[in-house]
Amino acid sequence: MQKTKTSKKVRLSKSSGGQSQEGLEKLFVDQLKDILWAEKHLTKALPKMRNAATTPELQDAIEEHLAQTEEHVSRLEKVFQHLGKTAQAKKCDGMEGLVKEGTSIIEETEEGSMTRDAGIICAAQKVEHYEIATYGTLAQLAHTMGLEEVANILGQTLKEEKEADEKLSEIAEGGINWEAEEESDDEEESR
Repeated sequence: MQKTKTSKKVRLSKSSGGQSQEGLEKLFVDQLKDILWAEKHLTKALPKMRNAATTPELQDAIEEHLAQTEEHVSRLEKVFQHLGKTAQAKKCDGMEGLVKEGTSIIEETEEGSMTRDAGIICAAQKVEHYEIATYGTLAQLAHTMGLEEVANILGQTLKEEKEADEKLSEIAEGGINWEAEEESDDEEESR
């Protein structure tokens, strides 16, 4: 027997048949808290990445994403408000680890080098992929729970995270990776 999908508006903590969606609701809200912390943490980490970048193109891309990240925080606060919940962040171990890894890349690469820019792009894309996975999951969960407005808000952020990832790829492929390779070749020749 095939299930038919019906359009239904589900409020948090309630579902048809008197059964609660507490498990899914709790997961959803916990993940919202997690990504709120992650986005707030990024607003502190992105300026450091921007300052460590060498090329103006990468610096501009990071600056643009910083402005978007601040908007993402604002959107998440709207989602919490829509749900009738307090916008409360919960430490995101995943993002903390990704930011630490990015910091290590900066510390372990030569200032002013294309290798450092390639490393910053690598670290930034790992962050973007984490965010893409999170926002994709949250948007789908919101849709499943009948929270279409919330799903749309999260979907808008998901779209922007994908665009940021694509822009980073373009910057890397447009010259930084090649220049980093040339730096490596020059280092080997000088040995």
